[in-house]
Amino acid sequence: MAVRAVRGAVQLERDEAGHMHEQVSALLTAVLERNDLVPDDLISVWFTATPDLHSDFPAVAARLLGITDVPRQELDIAGAMPRVVRVLAHVETDRSKAEVAHVYLGAAGALRKDIAQ
Repeated sequence: MAVRAVRGAVQLERDEAGHMHEQVSALLTAVLERNDLVPDDLISVWFTATPDLHSDFPAVAARLLGITDVPRQELDIAGAMPRVVRVLAHVETDRSKAEVAHVYLGAAGALRKDIAQ
């Protein structure tokens, strides 16, 4: 079994805690489903959020799904897409690097057109 990194992102429509929980849950669920993973396959999950998101931590949504130990941090870069939550998950999987499905939901797909599936 190999350790792989799975990336993803979602752009929120608004900065509200309930909306963030809903969208981050959808992102995490898609990452797990598209890669045939279960929470026990996760080694670590790293969240970042753009500095314009203040309503809650993205990690709260992960904890509601039973996923814990997830830090949050983001750089404030001029001109960056607003209201974006990103995830980087280290997972145990039998998939090759080429078979890993990176998940960029909604408008966040524009961030990485080269790898978004």
